[in-house]
Amino acid sequence: MSDPRILTVRPEPGEYAWTFGGAAPVARIAPGTVLDLYTEDCFAGRVRSEKDLVSEVCEFPFLNPQTGPFHVEGAEPGDTVAVHFVSIEPARDWAASTTVPLFGALTSTHTTATLQPPLPETVWIWQLDRTRRTALFRAHDSDIEVELPMDPMHGTVGVAPANLEVRSALVPDAHGGNMDTPEMRAGVTCYLGVNVEGALLSLGDGHARQGEGETCGVAVECAMNTVVIVELLKGLATPWPRIESDTHIISTGSARPLEDAFRISQHDLVQWLVRDYGFSELDAYQYATQAVESPLANVCDTNYTCVAKIRKEWLPTRETHRGVHARLRETAATLR
Repeated sequence: MSDPRILTVRPEPGEYAWTFGGAAPVARIAPGTVLDLYTEDCFAGRVRSEKDLVSEVCEFPFLNPQTGPFHVEGAEPGDTVAVHFVSIEPARDWAASTTVPLFGALTSTHTTATLQPPLPETVWIWQLDRTRRTALFRAHDSDIEVELPMDPMHGTVGVAPANLEVRSALVPDAHGGNMDTPEMRAGVTCYLGVNVEGALLSLGDGHARQGEGETCGVAVECAMNTVVIVELLKGLATPWPRIESDTHIISTGSARPLEDAFRISQHDLVQWLVRDYGFSELDAYQYATQAVESPLANVCDTNYTCVAKIRKEWLPTRETHRGVHARLRETAATLR
């Protein structure tokens, strides 16, 4: 195997993308390229202490900066870009989380309008021990301190949308975007359907960890040093973002209301079983019903995201997405 091409990108503050679609590519890359990237946190690094309120230090809509986009040579509508996450490592020894007025699952929002006052803005700074792989929670209103294991992930990865659309980096949809699923961790391969020439791939929104659902709307947000391998699957369509790990195949769906996001993820998983595993549609529907795991990704963003996943050991032995996950895992091993 020849040495992979490696491109290192460390954006300056004015060089991030804030949308999927509508941004010029920062580089053209050939399939098989390794990207060694720095991504800034969702606050663009501006929330650095408990005194830094989002409403005062950030300017909406300039939230969730993305590193990219990258033009993948040869990518055309109807193809699939495969993004294998080799490593995702916090770039700082601290991370930030906060409540944001009129945002989150347990408060009034702009779309769930009530006469309740907004929740107060409160910032928590989490200390990260990158050697011990822990994140320290310190309560504001008591002396409680709890260490949680770090589980670094990317909340946002996607390509340009179809139909000439430009979408905020805060929005998840069929193009990917701000899905906020903890499944997007090191060792997985994310499959994204190509909608425009070059795909225009971007990623950002690193989380040191996040619970399923991202209930308050904000995870343990941190800058990341991330390495990915980008591959191209010609002539293979992927209607919704999919993830493959060593143990599971994983479909996603993003929409409102929540049950529609659930339906999309379950439907995509059924169609995946039909296409690659030899099931008829009704057999796949029955089998998925009994075997699926359905964690929530986010119930706070502009669209909600649900996940549908099945253990590979419970499936017929078949090759999916042309076996690219296994091949990229082998390439990733050579980079360490």
